[in-house]
Amino acid sequence: MKKKEDKQKDVESLRQDFASLKNLFVTGYEKLRVDQDFELRKIVRGAGGKYRVVKNNLAEKASEGTAAEEVLKGLRGMTSMAYTSNDPVALAKALTAYAKANPTFTFKAGMVEGRAIDIKAINDLATMPSKEEIYARLLFLMNAPAQRLVTVMNAVGRNLAVVVDQGVKENKFQA
Repeated sequence: MKKKEDKQKDVESLRQDFASLKNLFVTGYEKLRVDQDFELRKIVRGAGGKYRVVKNNLAEKASEGTAAEEVLKGLRGMTSMAYTSNDPVALAKALTAYAKANPTFTFKAGMVEGRAIDIKAINDLATMPSKEEIYARLLFLMNAPAQRLVTVMNAVGRNLAVVVDQGVKENKFQA
């Protein structure tokens, strides 16, 4: 059993994490084997996140006065958290894929950009394209009208060159 000072250090460490958090997924990890937990941690790191097992009452105390307070109230069972300050879509995709492969891993709640979301919203988030893909689509849409304009402007010169070329081939021009 931990001493009171150790628990206080854990609460302060969690409070520092919660103060800077924007994206958090609260999960249940009951009946996960050690090798499954190791694989989960590797997947979370690969998605740019961090993974941490927490005690429910310590997490609730540490979250007081932060954006995560609403998400961490009244937790039951074995609880862990995956969080990131980067792209929440990548982390949601990684966790959802892992949950499909390991049904004992479940979602309890989530927070994206400081707002609490439910489990359905987490699954919806996992189906969204990544930030990079959205940026690429946006740039394509912004670039498409410029490409069309250049194509139309080049068409006049190209058409003129075709007409002149045909005239030369058919000896329509006299010098």
